[in-house]
Amino acid sequence: MASLIYIADPMCSWCYGFGPELRALLDGLPGLPLHVVTGGLRAYNRQPLDPELKATLQTHWRHVAERSGLPFADGALDHPGFVYDTEPACRAVVTARTLAPQAALPVLHAIQQAFYAQGRDVTRPDVLASVAAEAMSAAGIPTEADAFRAQLESAAAVSATADDFARTKRWGVSGFPTLVLERDGQLDLVTAGFLPMPQLVARMEALIDTATADSPE
Repeated sequence: MASLIYIADPMCSWCYGFGPELRALLDGLPGLPLHVVTGGLRAYNRQPLDPELKATLQTHWRHVAERSGLPFADGALDHPGFVYDTEPACRAVVTARTLAPQAALPVLHAIQQAFYAQGRDVTRPDVLASVAAEAMSAAGIPTEADAFRAQLESAAAVSATADDFARTKRWGVSGFPTLVLERDGQLDLVTAGFLPMPQLVARMEALIDTATADSPE
């Protein structure tokens, strides 16, 4: 049985840009399981955002906006004392995945929308709980924000998120988004970085064709 593994960070701008491409790919592959693993782009950062990093991020965001056509809020990085720590947002995705595996991708996309398009501070547990609960409920998984927040702030969630980061490192993944095709324990890279949907389809077809050619008669 084949499945896709999506390694991403909710606060990675290229992952945000990749979202519509991934959704389009999945729409054309109904029934193919997708497993979300969080990468920890800037996990455990404790330094408030400085002007230099802010300018660097805004440059990346302009490039993503140009490639993807997605909106970016002007004030996303203007919250007083903002610390660009991606661990809490990753932990929210892991929490959603723990509660219901199929909720991980909708919650990841909802956090991206809240941060990049709406300019909300998704390092805050209350914001994450509200966004995640709304996304899960919209996906048919009724969830209360208070209950989600309790799970989000649990030691189990912190540990499971650290496990995701460790797994990402073991796989040698250092950039996001990364999409991998898994078949019978074999991992094949579909893309490391943003790729438009037609090229994703071509990569998938090439991998499947190669596997078919390598199969014994």
